[in-house]
Amino acid sequence: MVRVPGTEETMTVAFDDEPEQPHVWTDRGFTAPDARRWIGAGFTVEEAVRWREAGVYRPRPAQAWRTAGVTPRTLRPLLRAGMTPRDAVRWHEFGYSRAEAVERHLAGEHPRPRRPWRTLLPVRRSRGLDLSDAQAEFMDALLSIGVPATTARAYLDAGWRREEAALWAHSGVDPVRAGVYRALGFSAREGSAPARDGREALDLLCQWWDAGVPRGEVAAWVRAGLGPAAAARARAEGSGPPTV
Repeated sequence: MVRVPGTEETMTVAFDDEPEQPHVWTDRGFTAPDARRWIGAGFTVEEAVRWREAGVYRPRPAQAWRTAGVTPRTLRPLLRAGMTPRDAVRWHEFGYSRAEAVERHLAGEHPRPRRPWRTLLPVRRSRGLDLSDAQAEFMDALLSIGVPATTARAYLDAGWRREEAALWAHSGVDPVRAGVYRALGFSAREGSAPARDGREALDLLCQWWDAGVPRGEVAAWVRAGLGPAAAARARAEGSGPPTV
């Protein structure tokens, strides 16, 4: 606190080495734990806001992108392409511009040294590499809830609708497994459990199909605590899928 000369008023002066007050962060929409993490990582509130607006919602990924030489202003195309900070570094090390790296990454290429003759020829663009407005909105929606860019891109490429993809991608299930669990009638929360246990979705599907249980009933029988064999016996005795 510093007293203003000639008055009884005082004012708070923040010095460069003085951390920002918690209310400065909460006024900008951060929770207290989030603020502590960003401050501990060396970010000011303005820097954290810019990273969050760019699609990075945690300080550790922001640190990684900053170390890779990427700023919030230049980040969005890289995220939409499903690139990681490591990808950005490797493309840069091999002499590619960011725009070219994004295009090649979207095309499925991996960072590799340039061949001398390639530098003499124009880059041949393939159709469909750039994201449409709808695809960009899809990526933005998933990035905004903390889904990693590579996972968001995988759901986009797998043809998921944005609303369903947001639930399943946030649960940590890859889009192929998620598609099987969804076909069996599981919710995203239910489908994440066998995925965490390391159970293969296709194996689960085959077990129930081999038992003669229709896929649309699987989730209901599982919720009731029955396995494929028990569910098959119950169906043979005339019982329908439980409604629990």
